[in-house]
Amino acid sequence: MSPTFAVCFEGRLSEEIDASGATCTRLGPARLSRPWTVLRARRRLLSLLTSMEADGVVVVCHSPWIYALAAPVVRKNGARLVLWLHNTVSGDSWPERWARRTRPDSVIANSRFTGESVSALYAGASHAVLYAPVSADASGPDRSTFRASMGVDALTPVILVASRFEPWKGHRALLAAVAQIREPWQLWIAGQAQRASENAYEQDLRRDVKTLGIDARVRFLGERRDVAACMRAADILCQPNTTPEPFGLTFVEALYAGLPVVTTALGGALEILTGACGVLVPPGDERALAASLRTLVADREARLRLGAAGPLRARELCDPRRQLAALAALVSASGSRQVPA
Repeated sequence: MSPTFAVCFEGRLSEEIDASGATCTRLGPARLSRPWTVLRARRRLLSLLTSMEADGVVVVCHSPWIYALAAPVVRKNGARLVLWLHNTVSGDSWPERWARRTRPDSVIANSRFTGESVSALYAGASHAVLYAPVSADASGPDRSTFRASMGVDALTPVILVASRFEPWKGHRALLAAVAQIREPWQLWIAGQAQRASENAYEQDLRRDVKTLGIDARVRFLGERRDVAACMRAADILCQPNTTPEPFGLTFVEALYAGLPVVTTALGGALEILTGACGVLVPPGDERALAASLRTLVADREARLRLGAAGPLRARELCDPRRQLAALAALVSASGSRQVPA
C-alpha cells in the first residue's frame, strides 16, 4: 500500500500525519451549513485524484460525513470507495442520510459491535471486521522518572483515565467509586476539553472532586502527548463507560503498557478484554465498580497478574503487521493505492 492522506481540518491528526512524513493534502474546512466549502473540498479532492492513475486508487473514508463529501468526486474519477466505520450508525443523522445516496464498494467495521449497525446505513450490505493496527509505545520517560515528576512514590497505586471530556466516558462514576476507597491511591485524569460542553463538564468534575473531598488525590493532567508514558507510570486504567465504546483503542494501548483495565461490559470492550487481563463490571453498577477498584488497589499481585497478560492480548487483536496485511487484503481487489480521507 502507498497511502496518501486528505483532511479537512487542522489539528492533532494532521500534525501527526505531517510528523510521520506521509503526504497530507488539505481540503480546507468544510461544513454542510456552508455549501461552498463542501464544493471547494471536493474540487481539491478531485485534483488530488486526477494526479493519480484512477486504476488502482482506493479512497478509504473514516466517517459517514467525509464519505458523503467524497463519494460523488470519487465516483466521477472512477476510483473505488471504502467506508471504514469507527462508530455505530443509525442512518438518521444528516451526514448518514447524505452518505446513503452512494453505496460503497465495501464496508469495514472497527469491531463486531460497530458492524452490527451497518445495515441501518446500507440495507443488506455485507462488511468485514478489522481491528485497528496498534503498536506498543515505549517513548517517553520510564515509570520511576515519570512518577517522581508527578510527586508519587513507588507504592501508591495510580488509577488513570485517558479520554475526551464526555459524560458517557464515566468520569463521574469513577470519582464516586474511588471516593469510597480508604487505601492510598491517586487518580490521574488525562484529557483536554475541546468544546464548550466539554469545558462545562470538566468544571463539573472539578467541583465533584472538591465536594467528595478527594482533591488532594486527583490530578487533572490536561492534554498529553505522552499517554504511553502516563500508562506505564500508572497501575490501573479505568474508564467506566455509561454507553458502549465502538471499539476502545485506549484499552488496547493500556494492555500494551501492562495495565489491568477496568471498564463496563458494553460494546467493543467485550471484544477486547478477558478475565485474564481486565475486569468488566455491569453497566451502571457503581458498587461493583468500587469493589473492583478497591480489590486492585489493595492487591498488588492481582494488578501484576492481570497486567502481565495485557501485551499478548493486545498483539492478538491489533498487531500492526498482521492488521495492515489484513487491510491490504481487504482493499486489494479495489486497487493498490489508498487515499484515506
